Amino acid sequence: MANETKVITGKVRFSFCNVWVAKSINGGDEKYSVSLVISKKDKETLEKINGGIKEAEKVGIAKHGAKFTSGAGFKRPLRDGDIDRSDDENYANCYFINANSATKPSIVDKNVLPILDSSEVYSGCYGRASITFYPFNTNGNRGIACGLQNLQKLADGEPLGGRSRAEDDFEAYDDDDFLS
Repeated sequence: MANETKVITGKVRFSFCNVWVAKSINGGDEKYSVSLVISKKDKETLEKINGGIKEAEKVGIAKHGAKFTSGAGFKRPLRDGDIDRSDDENYANCYFINANSATKPSIVDKNVLPILDSSEVYSGCYGRASITFYPFNTNGNRGIACGLQNLQKLADGEPLGGRSRAEDDFEAYDDDDFLS
């Protein structure tokens, strides 16, 4: 039986990319995570994501009852960058999803070969993601969360977060220039 809550995205931009070393956010459990920035023009990916969310809502209703999705406190993972990140131009005309996992994701290149160099996948590069949606109902919080499965890097992009690359900062160094 196919997992209706699993989605393989189209080309998205990776942001807040913590996929090499698990980190604790706000004192919680250490997790691997990435924010997937999705163009509002990518209707196919958005359709798949909304379908996965709807399937996870059905699972939540079956598990937690008919009122699981009702009420103002219900959290959905797909957020509007123009509203929720209006101060960040990298989220303009985009939606985004924060995906995380306690298990390290496998990461491959466009030829599906493993990427082992952590400098190859960073906030700002482009790729695809394998994600799953699942219901949660803990400590008064309820909604649909997004689990990170695997990543595929497709292309380099401008690094996010104001950090420059060493290749852009320096030229090849010649000892003769220093000694003269």
